[in-house]
Amino acid sequence: MNDSEKAGLPESPMSRRRALGVAAGLVGGAVLTGTTLDAMTQVPTAKVPGAMPAGGAAVVSAPAAPLPVAPPDASMIPGIASGPLSTRSPFEMPALTPVGITTGSSLTPLQHIAGTITPSDLHFQRHHNGIAVIDPHRYALTVHGLVDRPLVFSLEQLKRFPAMTRTCFVECSGNGRSAFRAPKREMTPQQVDGLTSNSEWTGVSVAALLKEAGVQHGATWVLAEGGDAARLSRSVPMDKMLDDAFIAYAQNGEPLRMPNGYPARLLLPGYEGNMCVKWIRRLEAIDQPNMSRDETAKYTDPLANGTARQFSFTMDAKSIITSPAYPTRLTGPGWWPVTGLAWTGRGRIERVDVSTDGGRTWTEAELSNPVLSRAHTRFEHMWKWDGRPAQLMSRAIDETGYVQPTLQTYRDTRGAGTDYHFNAIRTWLVEQDGSVYFGG
Repeated sequence: MNDSEKAGLPESPMSRRRALGVAAGLVGGAVLTGTTLDAMTQVPTAKVPGAMPAGGAAVVSAPAAPLPVAPPDASMIPGIASGPLSTRSPFEMPALTPVGITTGSSLTPLQHIAGTITPSDLHFQRHHNGIAVIDPHRYALTVHGLVDRPLVFSLEQLKRFPAMTRTCFVECSGNGRSAFRAPKREMTPQQVDGLTSNSEWTGVSVAALLKEAGVQHGATWVLAEGGDAARLSRSVPMDKMLDDAFIAYAQNGEPLRMPNGYPARLLLPGYEGNMCVKWIRRLEAIDQPNMSRDETAKYTDPLANGTARQFSFTMDAKSIITSPAYPTRLTGPGWWPVTGLAWTGRGRIERVDVSTDGGRTWTEAELSNPVLSRAHTRFEHMWKWDGRPAQLMSRAIDETGYVQPTLQTYRDTRGAGTDYHFNAIRTWLVEQDGSVYFGG
């Protein structure tokens, strides 16, 4: 949700430069669509396609964009002028859904992502009390608790530490809940598993900050707390903090977007997204888990035998076919690429198998390089469709030997009431007319 008005954020003064840029964008849009500026500001509203309410919030209607019209021969007509920011072609309209969420989720359109990197403005969002608005000049990260020297770092001071950059995924631990609890044939990859995104992140190692503060030997955990109105907090094992945890202040080559934790957030590669605390404001070294609200009332895993798993931090190996998938329709028999994404919190994806007959036989898919640790991996399998009904499935295997489970195995192991870490194999049904639907 990038619209500040929908998020209830204060409207910032519009600079002359920004106003000129917006005007240029509107003029360019008018050229492409053949509509007047007045008409463009009064377009009818329509529900976002495929929108699904989350957290009980209402789905906000979005403007129905005029259909774009390109000149018959662009080489014969001068192009539109540049603006302060580049924009997508009006023919490309990927979008998060639903919007207008303050407590709940907005999902990434996985079916519209090429390669593995998720554009920053399409990174999934999970909010507990709206998007925090934080002045970077007043931002502060406190490191305290069982340390020799409690310290407070400004954003500028964080950037004076040696920077680290790595690509890794973030996945909400509740990703796939709707597809497990209430599957529907008319579910897109976005609606099935859209609470995962993959970015290149830049920031400073948490280990460097803890070393600067002089973390004490008795500290075995770190409480991480966010600066949003929910003050979400999670306990993180010290071993993870000293390993690959970092405070990110940039994403995909630019400062974090506000919904993604601007000006700084915690990143724990391979751990569930709730622990990657956004708008991070303090790290407290402690000698036991804090047992805060966000790790007791939530983010535990009910099991079939009446017990529950706690501190199940690592995200299991998982994959999803993003094409062909609903609402795609295959136009006829022949060769079709079956492609999708695979990831694991345990390291690298070792292999992805694809089945076109509902799991009776499997073929190893091609993995696109680079295959990075704890990052999305793109896979592809060329399939010759014979025009008959088919069932498409993908199965991820990671470098530890872990194999993505079948839906039945997952149900038997975790039980119908489980609420997090949904990683069962997904099925897409291809009908004789080429229509593709979600099969659970």
